Amino acid sequence: MDRTPWRDRLLRLRAARSHVPSVELMLLADTAVALAAGGIFRLAGAARLADLCWALGTVVAVVPAVGWVLESLRRRQTGVDLIAVLALGGTLAVGEYLAGALIALMLATGRTLEAAARQRASRDLRALLEHAPRTARRRTGTDVRTVALDEVVVGDLLVVGPGEVVPVDGRVVGTAAELDESMLTGEPLTVHRPPGEPVRSGVVNAGGAFELRATATAQDSTYAEIVRLARHAGAESAPVVRLADRYAAWFLPLALAVAALAWLVSGSAVRAVAVLVVATPCPLLLAAPVAVVSGLSRASRLGVVVRDGGALENLGRARTLLLDKTGTLTVGRPRVLDVVAAPGWQPSQVLRLAASLDQYSPHVLARAVVDAARERGLRLSVPADVSEEPGRGAVGTVAGRQMTVGRLDDRADKPGWARAADNRAVLDGASVVWLTVDSRPVGAVLLRDPLRHDAPRTLRRLRAAGIGRLVMLTGDRAEPAREVGAVLGLDDVRAGLSPVGKVDAVRAERRRAVTVMVGDGANDAPALAAADIGVAMGAFGSTVSSEAADIVLTTDRVDRLADAVAIAVRSRRIAVQSALGGMLMSLAAMAAAAAGLLTPAVGALLQEGIDAAVILNALRALRDDRSARPALTPSAETLIHRFAAEHDDLQDVLEAVRTAADRLSDGPGPSSLAPVAEAHRLLTERLLPHEHAEEHQLYPALAPTLGGLEATAPMSRAHAEIDRLAHRVATHLALAEPDGSLPPEQLDDLRACLYGLHTVLRLHFTQEEENYFSLAP
Repeated sequence: MDRTPWRDRLLRLRAARSHVPSVELMLLADTAVALAAGGIFRLAGAARLADLCWALGTVVAVVPAVGWVLESLRRRQTGVDLIAVLALGGTLAVGEYLAGALIALMLATGRTLEAAARQRASRDLRALLEHAPRTARRRTGTDVRTVALDEVVVGDLLVVGPGEVVPVDGRVVGTAAELDESMLTGEPLTVHRPPGEPVRSGVVNAGGAFELRATATAQDSTYAEIVRLARHAGAESAPVVRLADRYAAWFLPLALAVAALAWLVSGSAVRAVAVLVVATPCPLLLAAPVAVVSGLSRASRLGVVVRDGGALENLGRARTLLLDKTGTLTVGRPRVLDVVAAPGWQPSQVLRLAASLDQYSPHVLARAVVDAARERGLRLSVPADVSEEPGRGAVGTVAGRQMTVGRLDDRADKPGWARAADNRAVLDGASVVWLTVDSRPVGAVLLRDPLRHDAPRTLRRLRAAGIGRLVMLTGDRAEPAREVGAVLGLDDVRAGLSPVGKVDAVRAERRRAVTVMVGDGANDAPALAAADIGVAMGAFGSTVSSEAADIVLTTDRVDRLADAVAIAVRSRRIAVQSALGGMLMSLAAMAAAAAGLLTPAVGALLQEGIDAAVILNALRALRDDRSARPALTPSAETLIHRFAAEHDDLQDVLEAVRTAADRLSDGPGPSSLAPVAEAHRLLTERLLPHEHAEEHQLYPALAPTLGGLEATAPMSRAHAEIDRLAHRVATHLALAEPDGSLPPEQLDDLRACLYGLHTVLRLHFTQEEENYFSLAP
C-alpha cells in the first residue's frame, strides 16, 4: 500500500499542464502553408509549382493519418480518418492535388480541434491544496507545540486559533466553536458548535480559539477525502465520442462499398477513385467542429467559458440538471429579509444602529447588515470602544449608549415581540441578529440567503431547451431547501448532503441520462468532476469549483446557464444538420460518380461546393438566437435598472407596513395608530409614486419586448390592488375617533388591510424582479 501522504502525492499534480499535442499543430501549420503557397503560385501562373505544393501538403497529411487509422484499428474502432486516408491516396493517384491539399487541411483542422477537446479542465486541485493545513498545534498539558499534520493521531488535543482551518476531524472540547463550514457545505452562515459536537476538517474557525479532540488522522479526515474524490471523479468521466465518428460508423462502409461496386461493375479504377473523392468526409471533418467552435465563440461573448468542444456537445445532449442551492439558485450571501423593532422603536432606527456598530466587524452577517443600511441611505454613526466577542457579536458605544449586535443569551427572558421575531425567523428559515441598547433588546434583523431573481426564468428556459429533470443537491437543512424547491418547481430536492453524498447522487443520475452538475463552492468540486458536464458559477465562486468544471459562468447570473444550454443545443443541431446534409449531397455525388457521370476532377470541384455549403451552414451557430432572450431597447434597460434600485430603497416601506399591522395587536389606542399613520405617509410619498411611474414608464417600454400590453396586464392589476388597499388604510385613519383611537369594529379590517397590503407588495415586487428585472444584464 502506498504510504506517501495524500498531500505530497497530490502536490505532484501541480506540474501537469494542458497542451495541444505538437503533431496536430505541426500538421495544421504544414497543410495551411502548403495550401496557401500553392494558391499564390497558381495566381502567379506557375501551375506546376502550385501542384507540387499541394501534393506535398497531401503527402505530409497521409503519414500521420495512416498512423491514426492504425491506432484506431488497434482499438477496434473506425472513423472518418480511414475515408480521409483513402481519399488522400485517391487524389494523389488521379492528380487532383488541390482537392488533396484541401482534404489534408480539413483533416488537420478536425484533428487539432479534437486534440484540444481532449484537454479537460485543470484538475490539479491547486486551490484545494493551498487551503489544506500543513501543520497542527497539539497541546500536551500546558505545552502547545506545532507539529506536522501527519504526526497527529486519534485522541490528540489540538488548539485551533481564529481564522485557522480545522486540520483533522474531531470533537469540540471546552469552549464552543463558531465555524465557517462553507468549504464543505457551501452555506455562507456560520455554525455554532457546542462542546462535544463533531467538527470536520477543512472548516474555518470564525470565532475565538477552541480545543479539538482528534477523532481521525489527516489522511482519514473529511478534507483529504474531498481531494481524493475530486481526483478520482475526474478520472472516471467518460471520454466524448466525436459526433463525426458516430456518423462515420455507417458512412464509411457505405462509401467503400459503393467504390468497390463501381470498380467491379465497370472494371475502371478511375470510377472508384471518383467515388472516394466525392465521398471525402469534409462535411464530417468540418461540420461538427465549425458548428461547435462557433458555439464556443457565441458562448464566450455571453460570459460562458467552455473548456472544450466535447463539453459543449455533451451539454447539448444533457437531459438531467443537478444544482447546488447556495450561490447557484440563491445569491450566496445573506441579505436582510426584515427588521423587527420593539415598541417605541422604528425599524430604520434599529437597522441604522446595528449597522453603525457592525461597520468594524468582518462577520458575513455584519457585512449584510451594513450593506442593507447603506442601500437604504441611512446615515451611520461612528461607534466607540468597539470589541468583538467571538460567537456573540460586536460590543460598543453609539451616541453615548452601550450597544451589542449579535446573539442573545439563550437563558435570558425575551419579551413577547422578541419571541414573535424568533418564530418568524424559524418560519422564514432566517438567521437573527439582535440589537440591544443598555442590555435591553430593542430590535432584530432577520437575514436570509435569497433566491436569485433570474432563477425561476432560468429553470423555465432550461425545461424549454430539453432538460427533463431538475434536481437540487445541497448541504443545507431540509426545511429551507424544500421551500426553494417548491418555489422553483424542482423535480427533487436532496438536502443535508456532504461532498460524498453529492458525488453519489451525481453518479446515480449519470446512470439514467447525460447529467449536468452546477455549483460554486469547493464542496461542489468533486460533484462537478463526477458529472458528464460540470458547470461552475465562477464570478464569486470557489477557484476549486472553477478548476474542476467543464464550463464556467464568469458573470454572476445563473440565467447564463440557460444561455449556455440553448447555445449548445442549437450548435449541436446545426452540426447534425450540416453533417447529414453534406453526407446526403455526397451520397448523391457518389451515385453519379459510380455511374460514370463524374470524373475525379469534376467530382473534386463538386465536393468543394458541398464543403462550402456545409461550412456556411455550420457558421450559423455564430449568430444570435433571437428566440432565446428577448431584446431590450437601451431605454428599457435603463428603466429596469432604475426601478430595480428603487425596489431596494423601498424595503423599509414594506417593513413599516408590517410593523404597523403588528402594533395593532397592542390595542386600538393612539399609540397603535401612530405606526399606521407613518406607514401611510411612506406609502403616499414614496411607494405609490413608484408604482405610478412603473405603470406609465416601465410597462409601456417593456410591452414591445414582451409581446404587447397584455403581457403586463397582471402587474397592472396588482398596481390597482395596491392603490385600493392604500386608499382603504387612509379611510380607516380618517374614520378614527377625535382622540386618535380606532373603534373596535374597525380594528380587524385595518389589520387585514395592512397584512394584505404587505403580502401583495412582497409578491408584486418578487414577480417584477423575476419576470422583468431579470431581463436586463
